[in-house]
Amino acid sequence: MAIDPTSTIHPSSVIEDGAQIGARCRIGPFCHVGPDVRLGDDVELFSHVVVAGHTTVGEGTRIWPFASVGHQPQDLKFRGEKSFLEIGARCMIRESVSLNPGTEGGGGITRIGDDCLFMLGTHVGHDCQIGNRVILANHASVAGHVVLEDDVIIGGLSGVHQFCKVGRGAMIGAALKVVNDVIPYGAVNGSRADLAGLNLVGLRRRGIDKDAINELRAAFGVLFADEGNFKDRMAEVAQEYAGNPLVAEVLEFLQSDSKRAFLMPRNGA
Repeated sequence: MAIDPTSTIHPSSVIEDGAQIGARCRIGPFCHVGPDVRLGDDVELFSHVVVAGHTTVGEGTRIWPFASVGHQPQDLKFRGEKSFLEIGARCMIRESVSLNPGTEGGGGITRIGDDCLFMLGTHVGHDCQIGNRVILANHASVAGHVVLEDDVIIGGLSGVHQFCKVGRGAMIGAALKVVNDVIPYGAVNGSRADLAGLNLVGLRRRGIDKDAINELRAAFGVLFADEGNFKDRMAEVAQEYAGNPLVAEVLEFLQSDSKRAFLMPRNGA
């Protein structure tokens, strides 16, 4: 074990024999650093961080609580072979992120470049090659053998299929499934949510009167009809169903201040 004397380690943390800790590192409470881990200068583990395997963490990288870095890859073909995870400088690895090392079948190493941001709950699978300044938003996942070139951004809850390659500067939107390569500087988006109708099950569970629900359904049909002016349709609904509190609530919502438009049915009511 080699710990630079300028580093600070909380007494509740465990640093295994063989680990190398660079200058000015800060290791908070309840962390665990494995015997084959190398932390560069100025690395910070905030608390409850586990760094395992043959993992190298570049200088100035910060890792937030409950991140799992360097543990056995999630590949059923893995047989305990020696493999590696290299993380570049000045990366930010946020809460509950998982970063896996390589496998024998994929080259044996996962590489992550400099100045990357992995937001909460993101995952990088085995044998991935991640460039510089890459951003994965909350809960985005990258399967094994994926290549993300420099400056790629992946939106929250999106997933990239194994063996895909995403070119430099591409942006992938939120909640998408990417199953093919993406050209450099490409923008990837997909179907967005439409208003599918009313939550009739929820209304019935709340014990709402059947007649009130039927009036709301009728008002919905008028509001989102294909013909006429939307403002005129709102006025018609307000007059026709003036005594229905559910309809009044919908109309109040539609007329309230908002920075966004509201969802519409795809093919009318």
